[in-house]
Amino acid sequence: MAVSSCSFTLSPRVFNPYSSFECRPDPDFSSAPIGDKPRLASSRRVTASSLYAGGISSRGLSSLIFRFPPNFVRQLSIKARRNCSNIGVAQIVAASWSNGPAPDSPSLAAAASAQAAAAAVTVTVTNDGPAVESCIDNCSVQIGGSDNSTTTFLSSDGSITVHAGERLGRGIVTDAITTPVVNTSAYFFKKTQELIDFKEKRHQSFEYGRYGNPTTVVAEEKISALEGAESTLIMASGMCASTVMLMALVPAGGHMVTTTDCYRKTRMFIENFLPKMGILVTVIDPADVDGLEAALNKNKVSGIESGSLVFLDLSFYFCFGNDNSSFRVNSDSIQVSLFFTESPTNPFLRCVDIERVSKLCHSKGALVCIDGTFATPLNQKALALGADLVLHSATKFIGGHNDVLAGCISGPEKLITEIRTLHHILGGTLNPNAAYLIIRGMKTLHLRVQQQNSTALRMAEVLEAHPRVRRVYYPGLPSHPEHEIAKQQMTGFGGVVSFEVDGDLMTTIKFVDALKIPYIAPSFGGCESIVDQPAIMSYWDLSQAERRKYGIEDNLVRFSFGVEDFEDLKADVLQALETI
Repeated sequence: MAVSSCSFTLSPRVFNPYSSFECRPDPDFSSAPIGDKPRLASSRRVTASSLYAGGISSRGLSSLIFRFPPNFVRQLSIKARRNCSNIGVAQIVAASWSNGPAPDSPSLAAAASAQAAAAAVTVTVTNDGPAVESCIDNCSVQIGGSDNSTTTFLSSDGSITVHAGERLGRGIVTDAITTPVVNTSAYFFKKTQELIDFKEKRHQSFEYGRYGNPTTVVAEEKISALEGAESTLIMASGMCASTVMLMALVPAGGHMVTTTDCYRKTRMFIENFLPKMGILVTVIDPADVDGLEAALNKNKVSGIESGSLVFLDLSFYFCFGNDNSSFRVNSDSIQVSLFFTESPTNPFLRCVDIERVSKLCHSKGALVCIDGTFATPLNQKALALGADLVLHSATKFIGGHNDVLAGCISGPEKLITEIRTLHHILGGTLNPNAAYLIIRGMKTLHLRVQQQNSTALRMAEVLEAHPRVRRVYYPGLPSHPEHEIAKQQMTGFGGVVSFEVDGDLMTTIKFVDALKIPYIAPSFGGCESIVDQPAIMSYWDLSQAERRKYGIEDNLVRFSFGVEDFEDLKADVLQALETI
């Protein structure tokens, strides 16, 4: 409910003594220090009678404050305090309502009575939430992040997705069950000394929206708890997370290893942009551990100057130095600093033996980052398997509702801090409203993933047995090349199935168009099923021969199963196959 103050231009002022609601001009506090204004001393329950001692008959008081029906102030204040981004507004309004009259009031006795009543308010305080004074003194927001130790009694991922980062440990002072959205671009400091203490790390606070937000911190803490990570950094998209991570951890003139099958935009960044920073890239098959070991055994040479531009040409690189001189460097001479791969990969769902490659990379001083977007933190714990970092496009399963873009990286505090430093410079900040959607989506993550795992596995078996399907790519099937690896390191095989229809481009188009339930769209992992033909959706700008270099045939279909009923999806897929 909105309440406006009314100013009167006529003199003298006229008030209706029989009205249950009166308004006044805004009070003049210019002659009294702000700190001297009375305020509520504690939280929870405030009686209307204590706020308005003297009743309606106090004409002097009624000319200076609002008069409301019984219980109105308390109800409005509580509702406003629970209103996401307006959490501080109600406290300011409630405090102003409880203020006494200005010194020049014609009714000092009534004003004194009101001040005494406000100062002597008794409040019922319980141990299930903070006090109002705490909210006022800290501007409704407290920094410090969530204390996930308060939820260590939770033994299942399902409970963690609901409560981690929030229950008993949320850094935002509010009695709301849901995490409020803190919409602000900057944060203030009460005194300069407080700012200095913050800069010298003696005081915890937020500073600027690009550097952090209370709502975003809750999302990060929830993901950290699920991944078993010391820290998580959430950004504006999965690609933002990938690119910032690569630029932060692979030095100029460095060398990284990645795998053949991966999201195309990630490949484009690695192939087209990293060479501009003098970074060399070795690409191996996801199962080629020998190829990884060979790359790790390479030794760095000092022939490449910082800032050299490097172009890949078979087994060596043409390097152009700062003086425009060119020279060739054998690719065997640059030491690997990072192994980055998806597992499962996009779109063929290849799986990397995370434990094995992590031990191998660590023995050679290289870091391991796993993009676990297809797996989700529920189906695969990459950090527990030995990886240094795990990355997700939170747009997909983590958000889960096809309504938000986000990306996240989890791992040890030291590495995340290094990535965060560059992130603060580059900017790809997640909006707090998007962070709220991630938090909300994660509360049903375990339920959605259970349904999607089940549906995808059953549909993969149906598709593999169908005469009009040539091949199915799904790690839950024994026919998958990394099925045994997937069984060892995954508790579920995900909600995406890729398969090849028995036909050409037009035949596959006919099948896709005959489907009635899934949307033809990019992305995956949402409640709604989504289908796409990678040759068209992601690789249409390439020729057929160029697409085949990446294994993308015209008849390839990627199907992301949502949370619809299995029998409905099965019937839809089977009727569509009958049309070709």
